[in-house]
Amino acid sequence: MAQVLLFHHAHGLTDGLRAFAGELQAAGHEVTVPDLYDGQRFDTVEEGVAFAEALGFGTIIERGVAAAEHLPAGVVYAGFSLGAMPAQWLAQQRAGARGALLYHSAVPVGEFGDGWPDRVPVQLHIMVDDPFDDLAVMQELASTAGGELYTYDGDAHLFTDRSLPDFDAAAAQLVLDRTLAFLARLG
Repeated sequence: MAQVLLFHHAHGLTDGLRAFAGELQAAGHEVTVPDLYDGQRFDTVEEGVAFAEALGFGTIIERGVAAAEHLPAGVVYAGFSLGAMPAQWLAQQRAGARGALLYHSAVPVGEFGDGWPDRVPVQLHIMVDDPFDDLAVMQELASTAGGELYTYDGDAHLFTDRSLPDFDAAAAQLVLDRTLAFLARLG
């Protein structure tokens, strides 16, 4: 069983993200899903990103760090799109990270320090023609960290969230299966 801290995307804490967390819990993992937006939810990515920009990306990361403060070392940090920022920051900066799961996005590894920490496995998921074009960044991170990068055919961004129009059931199931295998390997 792994302890997972899962951060939401720009739409906010949606029912689809909660469902994904529920799938991880059903497999025996302990999952914490903080609301970085204090209850705000947005219909479009653009509205959510505008809210996050107004709030400040530094504030998003700070809220993610605060959500981790009460958790012990040994957490797997996970994030969907915008939520990849605090997840990646914590995986790179908080001592004792057990792993990282980054869905739909990542930031250049040098953004949060000097490289990826040793012995912190990372798994990344993105569609090949994702409109936010983070594939190259994710490839670099996977290469630097010795991580697993999974690509999926298509051009959707948040294809894992069943409550959004971009949802792709087949691809989302592969993501879930690969996520559960990653968590199982962590012991």
